[in-house]
Amino acid sequence: MSLSFEHVSLTLGGRTILHDLSLQLAQGEQVALIGPSGAGKTSLLGLANSSLRPAGGRVGILGQIPAALAAGALKALRADIGTVYQVPPLPGRQRAIHAVGAGRLAHRPLWRSLADLWWPAQTQAIDACLRQVALPDALYARCGELSGGQRQRVGIARMLYQAPRLLLADEPVSALDPHQGRQMLQVLQQDARDRNATLLVSLHAVDLALELFPRVIGLRDGRILFDLPAVQVTPALLQALYAGEATAGFAEPAIPVFAGSLAAGPRC
Repeated sequence: MSLSFEHVSLTLGGRTILHDLSLQLAQGEQVALIGPSGAGKTSLLGLANSSLRPAGGRVGILGQIPAALAAGALKALRADIGTVYQVPPLPGRQRAIHAVGAGRLAHRPLWRSLADLWWPAQTQAIDACLRQVALPDALYARCGELSGGQRQRVGIARMLYQAPRLLLADEPVSALDPHQGRQMLQVLQQDARDRNATLLVSLHAVDLALELFPRVIGLRDGRILFDLPAVQVTPALLQALYAGEATAGFAEPAIPVFAGSLAAGPRC
């Protein structure tokens, strides 16, 4: 089992964020996580990559219990977990070649990792990952010179280069236009499929989640409202999931779709 939650709760700053969550993801599964803002999706992914520890229950990752591991074993486990963030933590002066190459730092001795930061030994492999995310000329670009969408794609390229067994992505295409967003999700899916890796993606765009992912989990107020095959997610379930998300002047909940992001202007 790649990921398992057994009656997991999470408390941050004295407030309970996640309540009694139980779920399992088998090796090779591809799952979308949806829900309104503040539902706890980012926190769930934080537990899944072991950056957060549960207040109750048990989290299992790649057959191990992070809370029970010594520091060295925990570091080895984390090397097999890749995370793409909505806003990738990329220093402005860092070049894309180093940002992507950092994906494998945990797999190498310290001396080799430090050397690779200055003289990347896998330039062709890194360039190939950037080409997969439609950034063929960005190898030596500084991250601070890239747009938000380009930075997201560098984050995706870094995970492709890392090649982890568990892929986690938190709103990884929020700064991209609908066409590019669909393409990047398909790149992640194909990479996971080729390596029989597990993929869990948090998405604001319900239409992409239902179109591309065979299984969808709906999270609301820190609780799982449904965990179903995408074909079984009904409009009534979505209305219940997004209740209270109504836009001004409308009584019905506003269920987010990717195409709606065009109203915010062009993205790249």
